[in-house]
Amino acid sequence: MGLPESAEPAPQEWRVGDKLFAWARALRKADLEALGAAAPDGPILAARVPDLGARAALLADDPSVYFITPHFDGYPAVLVRLERISLPELEELLTEAWLSRAPKRLAKAFLAERV
Repeated sequence: MGLPESAEPAPQEWRVGDKLFAWARALRKADLEALGAAAPDGPILAARVPDLGARAALLADDPSVYFITPHFDGYPAVLVRLERISLPELEELLTEAWLSRAPKRLAKAFLAERV
């Protein structure tokens, strides 16, 4: 992880400080029932997004990569089919997830270094 102060305190769970920004997410029985034939069978990552509008934009932009289940209704996170996302797009998603959870001072310093 090249993002400042990020850690993997548990397997396949990434945090900045004590705030979760991405995690591996296996589909549960209720998810499989809700998705039916559209349920992916590959690895899935959940990532925080800044707000529900950002989530809606991702879902509309590429529904073959991004999706949600009823469990995530009203929650600012998106599920990702890892086998269908490009590495640059995944890096961008994780950076945005990190920025949405990082303390403001840390996010500001990180963005200033990238300019």
